[in-house]
Amino acid sequence: MFKYLKMAWRNMWRNWRRTLIAAVAIVLSMILLVFFQAFMDGMDQSIYGNTVRLYGGNVLIHAPGYREKSSRLPMLPVSDVDEVLTAVQNQPNVLAAFRRINTGGLISNRDASQPVNITAIDPEVEAPISLAAENLVAGRFLNADDGDSIVIGQALADRLHVTVGDRVSLLGRRKDESMRQRSMTVVGIFDLGLGDAEKGLVFMNLPTAQTLYNLRGQVTEVAVILEKIGQEDKLIKTLAPQFPNHEVDSIYTLRPEFGEALNIDRAIGLLLGGILLLMGAVGILNLMLMAVFERTREMGVLAAMGLKGRQIMGLFVLEGALIGLLGGAVGCLISGLLVLWIGRTGINFSAVYPDLEGAGELYALLGTVLYPAISATTILAYGSAAVIVGALAALYPAWQAARREPAESLHYV
Repeated sequence: MFKYLKMAWRNMWRNWRRTLIAAVAIVLSMILLVFFQAFMDGMDQSIYGNTVRLYGGNVLIHAPGYREKSSRLPMLPVSDVDEVLTAVQNQPNVLAAFRRINTGGLISNRDASQPVNITAIDPEVEAPISLAAENLVAGRFLNADDGDSIVIGQALADRLHVTVGDRVSLLGRRKDESMRQRSMTVVGIFDLGLGDAEKGLVFMNLPTAQTLYNLRGQVTEVAVILEKIGQEDKLIKTLAPQFPNHEVDSIYTLRPEFGEALNIDRAIGLLLGGILLLMGAVGILNLMLMAVFERTREMGVLAAMGLKGRQIMGLFVLEGALIGLLGGAVGCLISGLLVLWIGRTGINFSAVYPDLEGAGELYALLGTVLYPAISATTILAYGSAAVIVGALAALYPAWQAARREPAESLHYV
């Protein structure tokens, strides 16, 4: 094997200009591919990471029976909450864990009414990580000693024609399925640019909700925020056996639309990445085809010396793989350093698009600075793919070389 590897390496550099052209094609493809993947991964982390922060958590823990009726936000108290929180906080990659109550209801005043999801939170725990708290445009966020206070979105405030300090009527479903109405004061308004989705979000203080909705000292959800999306399954596999009397789910299970959107994004990324790899494969294919024509007599000599067709074919495939290895290794190194450098500073979209506040959901969930990120495993996987692509691109020219008769090759001009 070493003999064929040595021959392939020598043959590869006989026409070094053409080899470098093919290698550069692979290098450029790898840089584009890796940076594109890092850009897409960074975007996914921003968009879906912020979506998780807004709508719950990466991993959500509920009482048995919740999963089946999750769309109705059933008021099922979670048992052993302190034990669950302790176990969660001791796990790696956990950024925060907190208690919540989620229930459905209706918010109204004299001008209009709107069905809403009422989320009761512990402000001292959630405020540092809350997307709503980060995007307040009027008033303040909830405090631990707040009573009849709520925070709503700008879209909901516009629909009700209310502002900070105004009173509204909040109707919510209690544990016993009855409804409880109470007059509440708007203390804060946040603006995420989410339009209709923002109309259905109301945040209130947890102790107040426990009193209003007949859940004294109880909660209906333990929400877990992880450092990155994609770490959910590992945490679920760890927690689920520890708490068999609880339902431990990712947000993508309870909100399938999030998982479907993420899968579509990743599929598009793989498709475009494949196209970029094919660009490099075309360069190798051209190189190997030209090599077949230029080295026809040489192949005749090899065949006359006793090399079989499959051995000649393997020699050409090995050359293609070596070109792919060269281009892939250089491309991985350059692209990895590029992503590492840009990942530290980030890409500031506000410098390119100053008026980002008109960008709607993109501005709300993506933010103004994007940090590209990619794992070393993914980079190595793409480098390996470059070697495979190089070998496959050389397959057809190698087959053409192997099928020639020695006498015909020796007389070729």
